[in-house]
Amino acid sequence: MPDIYAERGYGSRPLGFGAKPGLVVVDFQRGFVEPDFPMGGAPMVEAAVRNTVPLIAAAKRAGLPVIACVNGYDAPRAAPHWKVAPVLDLLRGTPAVELDPRIAAAGPDVVLMKSAPSIFFGTSAAAILTRERVDTVIVAGCITSGCVRASVIDAFSLGFRVMVPQDCVGDHDRAAHDQNLRDVERRYADVVDGAACIAAIERWRGANREANWEG
Repeated sequence: MPDIYAERGYGSRPLGFGAKPGLVVVDFQRGFVEPDFPMGGAPMVEAAVRNTVPLIAAAKRAGLPVIACVNGYDAPRAAPHWKVAPVLDLLRGTPAVELDPRIAAAGPDVVLMKSAPSIFFGTSAAAILTRERVDTVIVAGCITSGCVRASVIDAFSLGFRVMVPQDCVGDHDRAAHDQNLRDVERRYADVVDGAACIAAIERWRGANREANWEG
């Protein structure tokens, strides 16, 4: 079957990793992971959390920035016009807004609370990455078709190279996950896997060993 997008030049070249990667981890919070919450319990999200833990560990060994975020609000009135009712229950200080314990234990350098889909909208994430001279953003998290996609597009719009490890992002629905990964790969990002990202991080670490904070 012909690919109408490829025929029109979409996805015509890979981006590749640039000079320095950084990692952002989107919304791996209890409200999106744990089955006791209305939006939690998706097997793909659970697998993505497990696969992201070693990715965070690799980035921290290399001294690269790791920024995590949760979606939450000081009050329902602070939220945008979501069509997803349980999002309005993501209030600061409640269990649903806590990082998944495995992600928290991995020790992100910065944890932000965001009020919109993208980790970059209205937060300091871009400024932190720019200060760290990052040019390549690895995006892990959930949900692939929502906040991950929004974060990918914003990272692209801010001028970063974008890498999406497909096994480190998750959705409620496999079809939505696959379709959105295919679509961002056509336009904005390279879709790789966690192992490829860890390998790139290790290459950076080896090339920058003297400057690395670990020595």
